[in-house]
Amino acid sequence: MTDQSVALFPTCVVDAVAPEVGFATARVLTRRGCDVSVAEGTTCCGQPAWNAGQAQAAATVARTTLRGFEQALADGADAIVVPAGSCTTMIRVFWPELFDIVGDPDARARANAVLPKVFELSEFLVMFSQEDLAKTSQESVRYHPSCHMLRELGLKTEPLDALRSCGIEPDVGPERCCGFGGLFSVKLPETSVAMADEVLDAAMAGGATEMVSADGSCLMQLATRAEKRGLPLAFRHLAVAIDEIEAE
Repeated sequence: MTDQSVALFPTCVVDAVAPEVGFATARVLTRRGCDVSVAEGTTCCGQPAWNAGQAQAAATVARTTLRGFEQALADGADAIVVPAGSCTTMIRVFWPELFDIVGDPDARARANAVLPKVFELSEFLVMFSQEDLAKTSQESVRYHPSCHMLRELGLKTEPLDALRSCGIEPDVGPERCCGFGGLFSVKLPETSVAMADEVLDAAMAGGATEMVSADGSCLMQLATRAEKRGLPLAFRHLAVAIDEIEAE
């Protein structure tokens, strides 16, 4: 698959907290022959308000992003790529439910028309032949699988294959939640911290020095807790890990 026109939806977390992930994603896609642009006019997928039970507020921002997606596709984009499993889940899984709840059948129908063109980054990357991109690397990382990717999108092997394609050998961590869960970490901080510690303790016990994930929210949760505990662990988004290896 070559000569794809891709509209990048960077997500709120990437835009506000980790812009390097957006730039890395664009470079990785460009190396695969994609013409990359940012989906203009998009803001948020609506997940924060949705998780807070504020369906109307979630629908308001989701409609704005939906219009941005529609415009990107109308302008010639073949796909919309999202470097976050949680945001991809909100769009592909929960947008139809959201628009049903707020009584907006038009937005639901429009969303259903767009959803087949929306891809999480790693699932999009594995569609490409990797023969010309693969490199030999001695790098080994602990991959943290996010809940949304595993349980909602069914993406288990795709991020691993994307890492292996550029020579990174992932050691897969336990399929346990990092404890972030949006408002869950705010409402139940003690439980959230305990869950993060379980994931971090397993990584340390396995001899990991670095953790990689395809979800920025998981990385924020784990990196913050690791720093608090003084653990010698580094953290990178999957896009950044792949970009840095390919750029060598």
